[in-house]
This record gives sequence, structure tokens and C-alpha cells, in this order.
Amino acid sequence: MENVLKVGSEPLRPIAQTLQCLARGEVTSRSLTDDCLRAVADPQGEGKRTFTRVYEESARTTADEVDLRRSEGVVAGPLAGLPISIKDLFDVAGETTLSGSTVLADAPSATADAAVVSRLRQAGAVLIGRTNMTEFAYSGLGLNPHYGTPKNPYDRATGRIPGGSSSGAAVSVSDGMAAAAVGSDTGGSIRIPAALCGLTGFKPTARRVSMEGVLPLSPTLDSIGVIAPTVACCALVDAVLAGQATITLLPGPLSGMRFGVLRGFVLDGMEDEVARAFYTALSTLSKAGAKVEDLYFGSLDRVPGANQFAAPEAFAWHRELLAMHGDRYDPHVAIRIRHGAGVYACDYLDLFTIRTEIMREAARTFEGFDAVLLPTVPCIAPAIATLEASDDAYFDANGAVLRNPSLFNYLDGCALSIPCHRPGEAPVGLMVAGLGGWDARILRVGAAIEAALLQQGCAIFS
Repeated sequence: MENVLKVGSEPLRPIAQTLQCLARGEVTSRSLTDDCLRAVADPQGEGKRTFTRVYEESARTTADEVDLRRSEGVVAGPLAGLPISIKDLFDVAGETTLSGSTVLADAPSATADAAVVSRLRQAGAVLIGRTNMTEFAYSGLGLNPHYGTPKNPYDRATGRIPGGSSSGAAVSVSDGMAAAAVGSDTGGSIRIPAALCGLTGFKPTARRVSMEGVLPLSPTLDSIGVIAPTVACCALVDAVLAGQATITLLPGPLSGMRFGVLRGFVLDGMEDEVARAFYTALSTLSKAGAKVEDLYFGSLDRVPGANQFAAPEAFAWHRELLAMHGDRYDPHVAIRIRHGAGVYACDYLDLFTIRTEIMREAARTFEGFDAVLLPTVPCIAPAIATLEASDDAYFDANGAVLRNPSLFNYLDGCALSIPCHRPGEAPVGLMVAGLGGWDARILRVGAAIEAALLQQGCAIFS
């Protein structure tokens, strides 16, 4: 049977299948774009909360241009005709980059596209619009009091969070408003919403993709990644963003691969649904011939205290805005940024020395493993209303979802989140992670893991 991903009621086709349909003339870029725009405009859907700006006219114009060139035998690029969404922190020439805020409404318009936006255009992508996000990308939950919070596709009745900060990015893909989404990841902002919404998310090594024209949160930790239906989808879009050749993924047998299951706090506090899906996935990999071993990283417990880059780096960018318009910020975001005001320069500089030491130990510890495995987040998506009603609940949940993925931002690594739950269950992500520069390895290993999970019915394909 053809592999079709089902997140909600509608199937999501992997990008390769869509490109094949375009090449055979079974669909057009215009028809794909119109389908996405209809999903965005559906009054019963999540489009209004998913996008802060929709490029309805320019998207159709671009799609028509791609179709015309294809009819003349010219394929515009590796993403020719594919509808793609972009997070609302990438500059687009002539527009103000809001970053999920209202405080920047009167800021000057961008004079040029961000590097990643330019590369998407050059690759023939159809830009559907800017996706909603946690204000200034500073939370893993995805709540936004200014533009609303898109609801998780798994449980719209309860109204669960999509995860963040790339909240709209995930929902744009899950609800068929885009074939893939481009977002950012400073502490898990790609992998968290991917995990909670039942999608695949890839956070590359930070230096792999240019941050030019991207509103920063923490320059030390920021990276740009992809949310899409499959590992292969992520690899294709990532290659475009990085300006590199697409990594060839030939999922082979897992026999002989060696995976380290990270022990320690990353396994603490798992909810039952997460623990069941995670350990079932590990069993599946082991039965498929992989060596699945416990992995102990001596400096793991040092990381939370040493990973304090975001607040002082964010405060340096926001201090004037906070002084003038602090009352217009999401209070949950403002309080976290203001924590950076109390960090001494000497303490901030010490963080880099400590980080270097811990990264060297990680390199020694992870050597010999094909990938490190852990749950992407320890919980399923909580209800929006619960987090909006209590500051304690908000910050507890935020800490929980950021805990595991932020480890690999700190280590300057790369990581995938791959769905590992069974059909009908709450979405759960398996993180497949590695050191900086392991991007090709992690994508190849991730494709093999994805295939094994699919074969055993652990992921949400049918």
C-alpha cells in the first residue's frame, strides 16, 4: 500500500510523491496551492490562528509561473511548485517581520529577503504565508495571546497546544495548508511541535543554515529547521536551506547500527503514553537488529545550569523595546527575557568555557554510536485552557517540553523528532540525535528508523 501519513482526517503525502505527481501532470502547482489556500481560509479550520499573513495573490502567481515553465519543459528547482510556509521571524522584502508580536508593528520593513527565503524562492517553492509562533520564539508551548493559538490536530475538541515556538509551522503541515514548513529551533522549537502534532522535525547543526535576515532569540543556540511528513521530506527542504546537494537516503537494515539510549533526567517524568511509545520503539529497533545500549553522559546534569545563553542574549536585543513597550509583550515572554538583565558579563563569558568542556566530553562519549535516542518531550500535548489559567502550569509545562530538545542545541548538535506512536494514540516523538556535523548521518539513520517503525505499525502511517 502507498504510504500516506494521516495526522487528522486528511492524508498528507510525502514531498517526493507530490513531486512525482507534478512531473506526471496528475496535479499542477496551481491546484496544490489552491488546495492549501482553501484549507487556510476554511472558517471551520485553524487557518486564522495558524498564519499571521497569507500570500494568496503572490502564491497563485508563483504557482502559475511554475506550471507555465514546466509545460515548456523547465523545472524551476528541487521544490518547484510546492507550497511551503515560513515562520514569522524571517525577513521578506517590503514587509515588517513581527515575530509573533504586536510591538514591532511600526518597525521598518525589511529591505531584502532572509537568506532562507531567497533560497526557497530560487528552488521554486510557492510561499503560502507567514506562520504564527510564540512571541519572539521564547517558549516551547506555542501559545500566543496576540494572534491566538492554533489547536493541536490530535485533539481539537479539548484544545491542546501545538507546541512551539514554531506552532503555526506544525499546524500548517498537519492541516494540509503547506507541504512543509520552515521554522527555527533554539531549544526545541522545531522538534517540540513536530512531536506533539505527529510530524517529523529536523534541527540541523546551527552553522549549516544561514541566519541572515532572521530575527534572533539566542545567536549562540539559534538554528533553522524543517517540519514535514517524513525524514526524506525534511532532508529535501533542509538541503535547499543549506544550499547543498540533497542527502541520499536509502533506508537499509538496522542490523549492526549502534544506538545509545541516553540515561538520566531525560527519561524522568515520562507520561504513560510517552513511556509506552518510547520503549515500544526501542524494542522495535532492537528486534530489527540494532544494538540498543544504555548511554551514560557524565556531564548531563551540568547542562541545565550551564545552558543560560538565551536570557542575556535575548535581553541584549530587546532591552530598548522592553523599556518603551514592555506592557505590550506577552507577560510570559517578557519575564523570561528580563531575567537576562541580571547576568554579569563575567558569568556570561564563563558559560562559553563550560560549554566547550561539556561539548568535548560529549564528543568522547557519543563516539562509536550511530545516534543517541531519547524521548523528544516527556509528555503529550496539554490543554491550552489549563496553561492559560495558571502561570505555574505554564512554566512547569514549558520547562518540561524544552528539557530534552534543548540539550542538543547546547551541544551544538543536530536532531530529528520522528513519530513513534500507534494510530489513534496521542502523538509522541522519538528524538534521534547526534553531534554537530552529523547531519547526513542522522538523516540517514533517521530514515532507517522511520522505515522500521512503519513496518511495525509504531508510526502513524497507513
